[in-house]
Amino acid sequence: MRNPETFDPLRVLSAAVPKGLRQWEQGLYQQQQGRRALFTEELKGSSAELAFKYAVMRINKDRNLLPNVTFQYDIQYVPRGNSFRAAKMACHLIKEGAATIFGPSDPVVGGHIQSLADSLDIPHIESRLDLETDVKDFSINLHPDSQVMGNSLKDLVSYLNWTKIAVLYQDDISLINLQELVRPFPPKNVEYQFRRAENFTATLLDIRSRGIYSMIVDVRPENLTAFLRAILQIQLNDYKYHYHFATYDIEAFNLEDFQYNFVNITAFRMVDSDNETVRAILNDMEKFTPYGQNILNKTNVITTEAALTFDAVYAFAHGMNDLSRATQLRPSNVSCEEGLSWSEGTSLFNLISMVDYHGLTGKIRFNEGNRTSLKLDLLKLRQDRLVKVGEWTSHKRLNIINHGAFHDFGTTNITLRVTTIESVPFMMPKKQKAAGGHQLDTSSDKGKDPGITGGFNRTGNIHEDYEGYIMDLLNKLAEKLGFHYDLYLVPDNKFGVENTTTLEWNGMVREIIEKNADLAVAPMTINFARESVIDFTKPFMNLGIQILFKLPSGMPVRLFSFMSPLDTYIWMYVLCAYVLVSCTMFLVARFSPYEWKDPHPCVKESGLMENQFSLGNSFWFTIVTLMHQGCDLNPKATSTRMVGTIWWFFTLILISSYTANLAAFLTVERMITPIESVEDLAEQSKIAYGTLDSGSTMTFFRDSKLELYRKMWRYMKNRPSVFVSTYEEGVERVLQGNYAFLMESTMLDYKVQRDCNLTAIGTLLDNKGYGIGTPIGSPWRDKLSLAILDLQEKGVTQELYNKWWKAPGLTCSRDEKNKEGKANALGIGNIGGVFVVLLVGLAFAILIAIFEFIWNARNNSQVDRQSLCTEMANELRFAVRCGASRQRPAFDNSHSSKRRCSKCLKSGGTFVPSALDLPFPPPPPFPSGIHHHHHRENGPICVGIGGMGGGRPPSPYDYDDT
Repeated sequence: MRNPETFDPLRVLSAAVPKGLRQWEQGLYQQQQGRRALFTEELKGSSAELAFKYAVMRINKDRNLLPNVTFQYDIQYVPRGNSFRAAKMACHLIKEGAATIFGPSDPVVGGHIQSLADSLDIPHIESRLDLETDVKDFSINLHPDSQVMGNSLKDLVSYLNWTKIAVLYQDDISLINLQELVRPFPPKNVEYQFRRAENFTATLLDIRSRGIYSMIVDVRPENLTAFLRAILQIQLNDYKYHYHFATYDIEAFNLEDFQYNFVNITAFRMVDSDNETVRAILNDMEKFTPYGQNILNKTNVITTEAALTFDAVYAFAHGMNDLSRATQLRPSNVSCEEGLSWSEGTSLFNLISMVDYHGLTGKIRFNEGNRTSLKLDLLKLRQDRLVKVGEWTSHKRLNIINHGAFHDFGTTNITLRVTTIESVPFMMPKKQKAAGGHQLDTSSDKGKDPGITGGFNRTGNIHEDYEGYIMDLLNKLAEKLGFHYDLYLVPDNKFGVENTTTLEWNGMVREIIEKNADLAVAPMTINFARESVIDFTKPFMNLGIQILFKLPSGMPVRLFSFMSPLDTYIWMYVLCAYVLVSCTMFLVARFSPYEWKDPHPCVKESGLMENQFSLGNSFWFTIVTLMHQGCDLNPKATSTRMVGTIWWFFTLILISSYTANLAAFLTVERMITPIESVEDLAEQSKIAYGTLDSGSTMTFFRDSKLELYRKMWRYMKNRPSVFVSTYEEGVERVLQGNYAFLMESTMLDYKVQRDCNLTAIGTLLDNKGYGIGTPIGSPWRDKLSLAILDLQEKGVTQELYNKWWKAPGLTCSRDEKNKEGKANALGIGNIGGVFVVLLVGLAFAILIAIFEFIWNARNNSQVDRQSLCTEMANELRFAVRCGASRQRPAFDNSHSSKRRCSKCLKSGGTFVPSALDLPFPPPPPFPSGIHHHHHRENGPICVGIGGMGGGRPPSPYDYDDT
């Protein structure tokens, strides 16, 4: 973009006048059938003046355009800013019959001339930048307005994703014009810094110190060469810097010194020299004698001011041609003194406003006196020349046709600036590697100088300082593509996330956006937010989010773990079944006649029947069979046998299932964690959980639409302390306990394989990949993507993964006690409860025995008429003797008649059961001192043992080993 004066060819004419900046006015006259047209005298050496003369000559030779009209011209000079003299000269031209006034370029003088033309209805044609937006009645301007300039620049800034921009200008008019960049408001993530460029070197040094690499330059054309020289002097001419010049004549300047250092230079142009029609006009213009070669510059292109002058003359000619078809052309007969308007001026102005043709500056159309349907070509400097890389129109806006041109620096002797981040095992200092490959202290040294240099065939000693997966991958890519690189750590030690309030990015993403780095090679996740501001290569590693948690120290020892194989409800059901079956057996045995037996079968009509399945015996039978032990009770009836069979089948299945499940519970150690999935983690509140601050995992939860993840994000957002700045900090918090770290599976896998106290919980929450970040439109994206795909197909990336994740000797030795298929030995902690049950049972049996002892002594004391204590003492003395049998102390015979034997018969003799009828082995022969005798009391006959007194049944105490 130029100063309004610099685009006007009339200003260039005035520059040729010695010692004075003059503006000129042109009066164009028409003469029909030999009438003369008066023009001002020519100003030699001006391309705009020569283009004006060439246009007049070309129109006069064109028989299809105004065949009966000959144009003549007159040239007058006016001093800059002298509106009075300019108006006086304009009145003179109008009085002489001028049909149209061209110029001047000075905005102040031009405003007065425009007012004069409006009052007299004389068309006024301009080719300067007019900062006034008001519609003028008789003014037509071929120059694009400031809004077109501002929109084209804003579209370019948006495409290039510039966020920090320096705007250099030289005068107030340029500043006013460039203010369109910040209207109505610039995006929040875009920062403009306006600088008046009085001293080019000092201004550029200040911009460099501020870390600004993108500039919009609007300086006067005569100073543009000096500005380019200042760039070379302070060496701001490498690929990191981008200069967009707000001039339409960038092709007119010598840029040879900038072609081979890959500096970015862009500009818009109005004259499409590649168009065949335009090229034909320029070739014919070059043949215009004697001034044709002076119209075009050294690069064989026409300046914009000369092209606009040419198009202005042709616009007037087309309007006059349309007017000549409608009426007879007559010179204007008005004057400033009379103040009368030209009768045909309105018609001529309307016809000029309606012209539609293709000129040197593109399509010529007007709307309310302003240019419409304007097309601007975007040029960019390449190694050989300026090339067209896009075009801008008011309807379609910016259309880039060659995206790679903005970042394609070639690969020969190119040194790329690469940013990365310390992250084990991707990028880590060698000096921090611990013995055995276990825990590494990889805390970021933020004060470290990031100027680490490396690359293919480089002489640096980067391998002595850093290593890791990223370093190996970067070396493979550099070797394959043949570039060098400068490596540095990202200053804020962050991957990059957008601040939702300020819309600013941090971390490595910001480094790419601000062109501080050409590549971001790190375990950086590809996501939508990052992809919208930078480009990514194909992923070199696929992954997902997973939960890192600390393994519990072991399953807690439970004394009654032998009860674990069966659920509590099952134990209750077994108890109920035991009671039910026992009662059923008792009832069925009572009703079945086959379970009743006469205890004295030799005594006819004794009337005594006995049932072995009393209530106690029924419970005993059930519990004994449940424990798979022998029992002296055998069912005889079919019904009771059916009950027993069903119960045995039930106990067979139950005991077998219990035994099998007990082995699984007690012989295989199960590490039970409090959480088994992300749902468990979200539903509880005892275990804290968090992510890496300013990372893609945090972004995943923040932007997720799933209610589960939104709930987890609300939890983390309300507790900022759960976020960590590095992976190592997160792992350390996990090891401290009561914390779960949501991290990427690749990093998690590395940590789990090197620390046996860590484990992965659940499955992957998503699927994504790591990619190399590049600026938007960078050709390195496609080159690196192809190289990555080639390395993946050859298995190189997998080899690197195995090297840094699964290398022998670097992983921890986990417990392998079950690898040989041997069961673990059971400890007292596993089955100690069985011993507790045994001891409790024995204690309970002893208590029952004591109760039975006391109860029996009480009964005997009543029979023997002795005190309870005396009876208990006698029984206790006899019981504590260790012999198999001893002589029991004799009782008083006077009381023997009061004891009764359980085998008494009412009459008919004595029944002595044989050994076959006894349910127990026969007693040994009576020792000496013990007599077998019979006695009868009132009829019944009893079988007794001498020395025992009455009818008490024999006891082991009745025998003596002497």
